[in-house]
Formats: sequence, C-alpha cells, structure tokens
Amino acid sequence: MVVTAICFGLSIVVSIDAVMAGFPETPFSAPAMLWMLLAEIGLAFTALLFLRSRGYDVATLAPRPTLRGSAIGIGLFFAAWLVGFVLVTPFAVDQPEQPITAMMAGARIPLPLLVAFAMVNGVYEEVFLLGYLVRGLRGFGLSVAIGVPLLVRISYHLYQGPLGALWIVAFGLVFTLYYVRSGDLWPVAFAHILWDIVPFVSM
Repeated sequence: MVVTAICFGLSIVVSIDAVMAGFPETPFSAPAMLWMLLAEIGLAFTALLFLRSRGYDVATLAPRPTLRGSAIGIGLFFAAWLVGFVLVTPFAVDQPEQPITAMMAGARIPLPLLVAFAMVNGVYEEVFLLGYLVRGLRGFGLSVAIGVPLLVRISYHLYQGPLGALWIVAFGLVFTLYYVRSGDLWPVAFAHILWDIVPFVSM
C-alpha cells in the first residue's frame, strides 16, 4: 500500500477536500495541468525507486505499445463510454450542472500540453492501479483485486461530482475487467489517453 499512497495519496486528499468545500468550480488551467504532469512524473519515479529497492521487477510494469493494442484501446474507449452512458443517464435527469462540466467549460489548454498530460496521466494511472495494484491483489481473490483499485480510482476523482464519479465507475470497471482477462496494459493505457483528450477537443 506504500506505492498506492505515494502515487494517489495526495490526489485522494485533494479530491476529498474539494467535496468537503462544496465542489469549488475552478477551471482546468495550463499551469495546473503542467504541474500535475510534472508531479506524476516525480511520483512515478519515487514509486519505481521504492519498488526497485524492494526487489520488484519494475520492467514488468511497462506497457508495450502495439498497433493491435492501440486498436483494442480505441474499442475499449467506446465500450467504456457506452457503459458510462447507460449507467449515468438514469441519474442525470434534473441534476444540476456537475463540477467537472464547469471545470472543463472554462478550460483553455494548449493541445500539445493536453496530449503530453494525457499520455503521462493515462500510463501513470493504469500502470499503478492495474499493472501494480490489481496484480498485487490477485492472491486475495478476484473481487478484492477489482474492487480495491476501483475504490482508489473513484476516491481521487470525487472532485468531479456524483455523475462524474459514476463515469469513473464505468470506465474503471471496463478497463479493469479487460486487464484481468488479458493481462495487457497498453490497450487500457491508450484508452485512458483518449479519455483524457477527447472531452477537451470535442467541446
């Protein structure tokens, strides 16, 4: 759990603080996104150093990009969107605007920075949630291996509001189930990269 605390502890605290503060609607900004990108690189380096010091084969965490995996990732992206749409739609009636909508509506992010952030963030989250945590928890049973990483994923996305959290449940389940079945991390990471880019460029 040390690695999970290193990688996601601060994000969980910030996300819960946003909930407690009533979801302050602070738009995404280029400086904030750059800070998050650099922070994730630093945290990943720290976590990998810790794992290596414990004798963990960190090379096994690296996604291996392939054209086939990228194509599967595109399919996973659409599958996650469909599951999310089905899950969220019944709860979306008469709901106020969600914090994540307001945050994105006011965002002005240069495309190169957005793509760089998406690539780092997508790989970062899936490497440490699926490649490390799911794999490490398999010995405790499949429900634990799926449920604990999903709970962590939801915890640091609570700032997005209730409907945003439901979207996280949807794509988190799709990504996790695919990884549990295939053991292939790249399609999930690529789908996540798309998930971070498409909502911004489609607005």
